[in-house]
Amino acid sequence: MIARDVNICFHGVGKPERDLTAAEERYWLSADGFRFILDELAELPPIHLSFDDGNSSDAAIVLPELLQRNLRADFFVLAGRLGQRGSLDEDAVRELHRSGMGIGSHGWSHCSWRGMDEQTRQGEFVAARTRLAEVVGEPVDTAACPKGRYDRRVLAALRRLGYRRVFTSDRRRAHGTAWLQPRFSLVHDDTPATVRGIVTDPGPLSRRVVLAGKGLAKRLR
Repeated sequence: MIARDVNICFHGVGKPERDLTAAEERYWLSADGFRFILDELAELPPIHLSFDDGNSSDAAIVLPELLQRNLRADFFVLAGRLGQRGSLDEDAVRELHRSGMGIGSHGWSHCSWRGMDEQTRQGEFVAARTRLAEVVGEPVDTAACPKGRYDRRVLAALRRLGYRRVFTSDRRRAHGTAWLQPRFSLVHDDTPATVRGIVTDPGPLSRRVVLAGKGLAKRLR
């Protein structure tokens, strides 16, 4: 039987320090709501946690809460936002790294990775990773697809460039050793109870089959 793991993805926490799009607002959690969810996760079997976008709350709010509970996470940072208002700066990324957190790439500009021209692809896949590697002083070889969008061309390019693991937002369980890792992205109205359900209840077989089919369609399109 293939072991299945749960990947939980967060975005911003607390009061945003920059203007959010309507799509981003949906994924922004209150500080208290985030703490309650972390308390729940700390009581459950080990789960892979990650944070997308490189928001300043990653260092200001998230990191102390993770350390307090002896939890680890990967942070997928937008290289093009480094130092901008509401985003991590270089020192904050280094602090996350020194604290034992993983640093991965979320690209340069938070654009969809589907349908990019060669110049954009170079910036998103190569320049962004190089920039982050310079900050932390070691190679960056993991990535998370912005907006959860990818296709076979995106995945083939990431493989050619040597990315060790790539994370998506496909809301299904992952094979622990797989190169491509689906995640469950939490939204502002998630609670400890809904998160416990995600972790402990795999859901009906029919839904799992549908989600697996959607993932396959993305990989092949």
